[in-house]
Amino acid sequence: MASFPPEPLKAIAQEVANLLKEKKQTVAVAETATGGLISASLLSSPGASQFYRGGLTLYTLESRIAYAGWTEQTIKDYKGPTPDLVAGLADHTRKTLGASYVVSESGTAGPGGGTTKNRTPGYVALAVSSEKGTFKRFAVAALTLLRDVLKGEAKL
Repeated sequence: MASFPPEPLKAIAQEVANLLKEKKQTVAVAETATGGLISASLLSSPGASQFYRGGLTLYTLESRIAYAGWTEQTIKDYKGPTPDLVAGLADHTRKTLGASYVVSESGTAGPGGGTTKNRTPGYVALAVSSEKGTFKRFAVAALTLLRDVLKGEAKL
């Protein structure tokens, strides 16, 4: 039987959990394509109730309208996941849940997609919202970005 989360994800989740507990800070998650994987990885760390404020799995348009502050204008202008869109999800969730940090992602899981770079399968945009600003990246390692922000190593 395989363990959860997989070892590389478990290691970074534990490192992030330790940093959050040391700093007495909190995190929330707003995720789309990962479907709860980031939240589940953080929650697998012992003592998660000390730092985890909550999570949103915003996989559908309806959930983004209901929980992420999306409006008719957001929908009208939607052209797929982008770093700015993901930063908006992170900022909204941080304000709503009152977390020190929010890690957010959105991407194109596939197998279909579109013709622009951000609509091809495997594309992921990430953001971490904090009181210092919102950090954005294209990457596959959302928790690594959160760790870098916690350590003060991320650049805006």
